[in-house]
Amino acid sequence: MSARQTAFRGEAPQGLPGHLPDGERLLWQGVPDWRTVAKRVFHLRGLAIYFGIIAAWSLASGLMAGAPALEIAVDAAKIVGVGLVPILFLTFYAWGIGRSTRYSITSKRVVLQMGLVVPMTINLPFSKIESATMRDGKAGIGDICLSLRKGDRLTWFMLWPHARPWRMAVAEPSLRAIPDVAHVGRVLGRALAASAEMPAPVLVVDDQDSAGAHAPVAA
Repeated sequence: MSARQTAFRGEAPQGLPGHLPDGERLLWQGVPDWRTVAKRVFHLRGLAIYFGIIAAWSLASGLMAGAPALEIAVDAAKIVGVGLVPILFLTFYAWGIGRSTRYSITSKRVVLQMGLVVPMTINLPFSKIESATMRDGKAGIGDICLSLRKGDRLTWFMLWPHARPWRMAVAEPSLRAIPDVAHVGRVLGRALAASAEMPAPVLVVDDQDSAGAHAPVAA
């Protein structure tokens, strides 16, 4: 499902804990692209290649040893079958994350609604956000990572997979696998810059983070 901007009247918007207070506006809502979650978060392509290499090695070893063709085929099929179990499970899990997650940006906060088994909602008022970093990827699908001020830390294990990769000591809540992430970054950047609770953020890009290109969220 593509990220989309939505407006609601009457009942509380889906993905928010309740009605917005007077003066607060819903600017954007969206969901992760589950196929991108499968590839980037669970690395299913690498996992499939790994088991493919093992199966190919089994075939080659059997042929070099002169084993019967049926035995070679059965051994390779067993390896493929073992590999399919985690691949199918993680594919279903990624699909479930796409179905159970909704990100929201209002004029005063970022809200993460998540939890495949135990639903939970995390409110991040702009006053708690120190900076925001956009990580763009292929086809315009990327992440927006939020660095929180000291004293407002969240645990990486509570956030995962909605957390910036490899930032376990100081976890950064993240909007993962967002389609048209550049547009969402502009929406958030303008909201942060316009907020009386927080000036436009100054960002430092971590060149050691290997997962995609990084850019400040521009206002």
